[in-house]
Amino acid sequence: MNHLSRPRNDRWIAGVCSGLGRRFGLAPNIVRLLFVLSCLLPGPQVVIYLVLWLIMPNE
Repeated sequence: MNHLSRPRNDRWIAGVCSGLGRRFGLAPNIVRLLFVLSCLLPGPQVVIYLVLWLIMPNE
């Protein structure tokens, strides 16, 4: 399985959704859509995104 990293060429903001999609075998746009939909629910989604942005290495 691929390791968790942010790609350099398939980014919209920071590459977190693209990196998660590649890691788990999903299309990056599906992960982005799920993230946007999850932001409609209460919870720490944005904080988790920012933390992943900080801890995920670049490809």
